[in-house]
Amino acid sequence: MKADFHVHSNYSDGSSSVNEIMQSARNNGVKYLSIVDHDTVEGLPEMLQLGEEFGIKVIPGIEISAYDFKRKLKVHVLGYNYNSNPVHIKSICQPLLERRHLHSLWQMKQIESAGYSLNMEAVLETAKPGQTVYKQHIMAHLTDEPFSSIEYKQLYRKLFKGGGVASGDIEYLNAFDAVQAIVKDGGVAVVAHPGQLDSYDLIPELVEAGLGGIERNHMDHTAEDHHRVEALARRYNLIMTGGTDYHGEFGPPADIGEIESPLNHLCR
Repeated sequence: MKADFHVHSNYSDGSSSVNEIMQSARNNGVKYLSIVDHDTVEGLPEMLQLGEEFGIKVIPGIEISAYDFKRKLKVHVLGYNYNSNPVHIKSICQPLLERRHLHSLWQMKQIESAGYSLNMEAVLETAKPGQTVYKQHIMAHLTDEPFSSIEYKQLYRKLFKGGGVASGDIEYLNAFDAVQAIVKDGGVAVVAHPGQLDSYDLIPELVEAGLGGIERNHMDHTAEDHHRVEALARRYNLIMTGGTDYHGEFGPPADIGEIESPLNHLCR
């Protein structure tokens, strides 16, 4: 049975609605699904309801934007199967969402000042039902080119990277705080795509904070990454997960369930 534990909806930086995701998951034979929107659990009631209607077991999920302050690296922490009112997750993520939204508003003003035509109200509308604007929402109003095209990537780098007019980033959460919040809410904390963000050295330290798993299967992972994840999972008794990291039109082309999660106790 297929399981995809890494999908994003339009409650954060994905383009697809929960209903569209469920339809695709069912069409692709996915039986277990986790929508891990960035730093928010607002879509969970709809996800659970539609999961029942489509005959798909929904695993409550989230992807928290965190930071390894020791090594000065970003690290994403996935949280699964937290309780119905995850107060600790909400309390640490709400300030993060507010910082991101304010930063995005600043970015839009900078882009407008640079001579680009950008309707802020239209961008805010695109972000719904989410309450936070992401760079993907801004880009959707600057170009019709697909996410994976050279033209899209060039414009993205020009605006948001290096010395671009909208470059810069927000302050992220401490990865240890992210893990502990998930655990306090009864969930399982998992380091997302460690090969993509070079998070391997942090994993043994996070185990002490309650880390319960590592993401093995991801589009950016190589065979070497698989071996490294497997070795760490054996050594520290961690579960392994995986998924497509699906973002719809706001990410690389992917079909839900194309990259599967190893089946584990989260599917019970």
